[in-house]
Amino acid sequence: MKHPGKFTRHALAIAIALAMPMTASADAAYDALKKQVEQMQKQLEQMQDALQKQETKVKQVEENTITRSEGKALETAVNEASEWKDPNTLVHMSGFASVGYVDGDNQDGSFVAGNFSPIFHFQYKDMFMLESEIEFEVLDDGETNVELEYMTIDWFVNDYVALVGGKFLSPIGQFRQNMHPSWINKMASAPPGFGHDGAAPTSETGVQARGGFPLGNMRTSYAVYAGNGPELVAEWDGSGFELDGIDANGKGADRDGKKVWGGRFALLPMPGLEIGVSAATGKATVTSIEDDTGTAPLLVNEQARDYDVLGFDGVWHYKSFVLRGEYVKSEIGNATTGNTANAASSEWKSWYTQGSYQLPGTRYEGVIRYTDFDSPSDNKDQEQWAIGLNYLFANNVIGKLTYESNDGKTGTRADDDKWYFQLAYGF
Repeated sequence: MKHPGKFTRHALAIAIALAMPMTASADAAYDALKKQVEQMQKQLEQMQDALQKQETKVKQVEENTITRSEGKALETAVNEASEWKDPNTLVHMSGFASVGYVDGDNQDGSFVAGNFSPIFHFQYKDMFMLESEIEFEVLDDGETNVELEYMTIDWFVNDYVALVGGKFLSPIGQFRQNMHPSWINKMASAPPGFGHDGAAPTSETGVQARGGFPLGNMRTSYAVYAGNGPELVAEWDGSGFELDGIDANGKGADRDGKKVWGGRFALLPMPGLEIGVSAATGKATVTSIEDDTGTAPLLVNEQARDYDVLGFDGVWHYKSFVLRGEYVKSEIGNATTGNTANAASSEWKSWYTQGSYQLPGTRYEGVIRYTDFDSPSDNKDQEQWAIGLNYLFANNVIGKLTYESNDGKTGTRADDDKWYFQLAYGF
């Protein structure tokens, strides 16, 4: 129960006074009471104003309390989101795999497991990244072959250069470093000379600087490297030696103590067009012999030979049409000492041109490729026409039907025509 306050008592006094006869003394009392009432009204208005301000303040405090609570939760959520978006370390896995069927002259048709090649990326801030590709391949006899395709630690120095150390894909040309994954290659096979033991080196172990920079209205890309270099394989035919191949798959040790330097420079004069030139030079030594007779002499005092590589490549994209081509030559000089000294200078060279076109409004893509590969061994020389029809289930899933018409020495594998069906998946 509320008790009457001052305002109630004064109001009652005023009512009584007004009911009294109006006399002079009453008039004076009236004036006094009137002043008191006016004062009380002002006090009341002041109290009501103060109360309203207090209520507003309380409301603001309550709202501010809620805002602070929500703000704290929001800040926590933002921090967590920021940590997920931009943590110190990022881990990512990608890669590719393929399965299929192959049939050709002088061989039985076989289902093939192809390969499984996971690619790992471990990045620290925007400064360093470890990247690696491991290839698992099922061999003809059912055994599984595991190979480290590449493994590097990359230091992103600035927007124009990254320093790379480890085993990396050869920057010579385009096919090995950009096109070899099965879901990117439009054909079910590599062009002759651009696989292992061919004209083009596949990988290198060493250090590399790569990147790009603007040049006038054009863009550029470049790669410069130094590495352990390749090793040479000689074949013994019972009476003499012949250089059989260049093992240009990045070695974990430099067994001949000779290094190789090289790189690639490319211009991008307009969108969709890239033109590149590649070169490498150094020394290479015969380190192994292929001998089917069992009579080959041991390797003694093998001399390091000159090793030189030259390449040109280009690619042009126009809407759904892609035209690309590449030329590479690897040359080995003669030697004057060692058991294989009678092996003359030799060269491996290959070039291909390829066009592909996706039919508008469909998922079908046609592709045609011509390759000419020359090596020191007549048994490996090969001229090839390949034609393919692809179906793009998705951007990273492609089904390929490829036919190769090969022209080589009669009775050799280089002369066998082949059919391929391949399903390739990139992830």
